[in-house]
Amino acid sequence: MTLVTRRNAIVGASGLLLAGCEKITASPTVRKVLTLGEKATLSGQRLVTDRNALAPEFTRADLSPRFRMNGNRLPASAEYQAHMASNFADWKLEIGGKVARPFSLTLAQLKAAPQRTQITRHDCVEGWSAIGEWTGVPLSLLLRHAQISSTAQYIVFHCADDFSGIPYYESIDLSDAMHPQTILAHTMNRQPLPVGHGAPIRLRVERALGYKHAKYVMRIEAVETLAGIHGGGGGYWEDHSGYQWFAGI
Repeated sequence: MTLVTRRNAIVGASGLLLAGCEKITASPTVRKVLTLGEKATLSGQRLVTDRNALAPEFTRADLSPRFRMNGNRLPASAEYQAHMASNFADWKLEIGGKVARPFSLTLAQLKAAPQRTQITRHDCVEGWSAIGEWTGVPLSLLLRHAQISSTAQYIVFHCADDFSGIPYYESIDLSDAMHPQTILAHTMNRQPLPVGHGAPIRLRVERALGYKHAKYVMRIEAVETLAGIHGGGGGYWEDHSGYQWFAGI
């Protein structure tokens, strides 16, 4: 039996794809396909696959010559602009919510922590893919240091960017959060993460479609439920454009 994932469904509907994640959901048909793919993935992948399995990793010879920038490319907030002007010297990542030890880290402290480097394929909901090299801190390391509560079910990423004043955010469950390939990347292809790709850090959750890979992460929150957080769907695209929450591939 072939497991139908959302990526399979979207690629099959490639004639409907438009340029940019912010435009793809203009088609009601695409929104329906997203929902169908989500149901197949959620009911199938979680039941018949090992969610601890690793996503494929590649070599530097496989790196894509071009890696598109999707979504926002430059947050407009005055706070982010100030951080960018100082090369993120005063920026701090906050970790809190349902944890015993909330804390914050500077970019220098994140880079001094144990690191993981991986070369993986980014699969966009638009139907394109690219291979890049990422270096960053395993999210599991930070959550363990914070002593995440046994009641926490999800990890929410609050970001510096927005769409027409609506804050951007995303979320994953603890299975993906504790996965060894889920990292907060500060380096891309051995260079500091570019602003267009989410500087100073972005989430890499390698077994999920690209819109789950939140950019411009400012704050991480452990929560029991997604209800009451913005639109309650678990992410900006989920709240406003019909994307489904689970995006496993």
